[in-house]
Amino acid sequence: WLKKTPERALDEAYDAALKIKYIEDTHFNGGLINNQEGNYSDSVRSLFQRDLNIYLETIKVRLIEFKASNSVVKIVNLANPPDPSIQVNEEQINGETTKIQTIDIIDEQNIILKKLKFIDEVRTRYRPVSPQPKPSKVTLGNAGTRQSANSLSSVQRPTSLTSSPTSPSIGPVRRLDDELVERLTKSKTKEDAKSFADKTGVVPRSILRTVDRIKRELDPSAEAEVVEEFRESKARTFGAIYFVLLLIVVPLLTQQVTKNFVVGPIIDSFRNPMAIEDVVPLDAENVESTQVFLNGEMDEDAIHELQHYHERLEFQILIGQLPPMSEDEVHEKIHEKAIEIYHTFHQQSSDALKNVFADLFGMIAFAIVIAGSQREIAVLKSFIDEVVYGLSDSAKAFIIILLTDTFVGFHSPHGWEIILEGISRHFGLPANRDFIFLFIATFPVILDTIFKYWIFRYLNRISPSAVATYKNMNET
Repeated sequence: WLKKTPERALDEAYDAALKIKYIEDTHFNGGLINNQEGNYSDSVRSLFQRDLNIYLETIKVRLIEFKASNSVVKIVNLANPPDPSIQVNEEQINGETTKIQTIDIIDEQNIILKKLKFIDEVRTRYRPVSPQPKPSKVTLGNAGTRQSANSLSSVQRPTSLTSSPTSPSIGPVRRLDDELVERLTKSKTKEDAKSFADKTGVVPRSILRTVDRIKRELDPSAEAEVVEEFRESKARTFGAIYFVLLLIVVPLLTQQVTKNFVVGPIIDSFRNPMAIEDVVPLDAENVESTQVFLNGEMDEDAIHELQHYHERLEFQILIGQLPPMSEDEVHEKIHEKAIEIYHTFHQQSSDALKNVFADLFGMIAFAIVIAGSQREIAVLKSFIDEVVYGLSDSAKAFIIILLTDTFVGFHSPHGWEIILEGISRHFGLPANRDFIFLFIATFPVILDTIFKYWIFRYLNRISPSAVATYKNMNET
């Protein structure tokens, strides 16, 4: 594992550079990301810039890991020399096998060199150019010469480390290095000249963007490109909505199916209701004992409902809505109501037990969908970013105020109390008032802190005008 760390770090840095190159070729006609190529809005350009920063940071960290781990591997190899007996056996290998091993080592070195040079070529395009007081053609040429010399030295440095003077393929490797250095120098000089022209242009860049947009509209292939972009946007929108519906329907369907056809029959077979309809009076010896109430709160609710029925029955008899009844008839009515209350709360207890297992299966189904839909998650994230960052500043501020006032506002504790009590009844648990009050006192505060941090850390950088609109709307 330790010996493969340099190769693994280099591969990750190379993949990040390939992703940057793919964005350049696909969306910016091979130019720099977030240049004037492409008719994109500011929100879309901010997404490209965010991806670019992530890939550049990945390249930076992985190259540091590559250099450090490569040094560690060399030290370990020096500290643990090979066994002399193995060396004797290796000397007995025929010349053809030795030649094949030498070719494999050289090919591996060439691959590493190609990857490093490609990574440097991509990184160099996004390095900040130091401002020059009086730029001219001569200074620009000197800058290109210095950068080409630096690139040449940086490229030749790994060659001296990875190839030996006695290597038979040192000539082809150096010719390959010269070709890559020349291509790298030419591309870098072009980018420097382009950035220099952008900084010192006489015509405002907005006019250049307008001219570029008109040229694209007059292009015969512009209509086909617009149709292709519309189809991609339509497919992305359909895929995101389909995945959201999938996340909602699959867990709910799994929960209902398991509750009614898998878990339900098993729990009903263990919790048969008492056959008390034919047992009058109630006798503990004749009635099969079973647990009707899962908690004391259900017991209190049942007693309160029975008392309320008894009082309402006496009230209706007194005001003449019901004919006068004897004590035995009143007792019979109360007994019938007790049987009805018993079945009601027995069913509630059984449903609570079913909900526990059915919700567990629903969560498992949700986790399976999430684990097997990494591509759909990326599409959904891109769709949400496009929708959210495409809103106007007033719409963003309105949504933020609506969410904050709903979940962490002045009246939010009542809503949280109703939600927690509903969850407790759903699972057949008693509503613990102390826990509910502690949750209301802490969770909205944490949520409010997260909202404010997100506004300060991300929204303030991406859309400062939306933050200003939010503050003005919140203060009024």
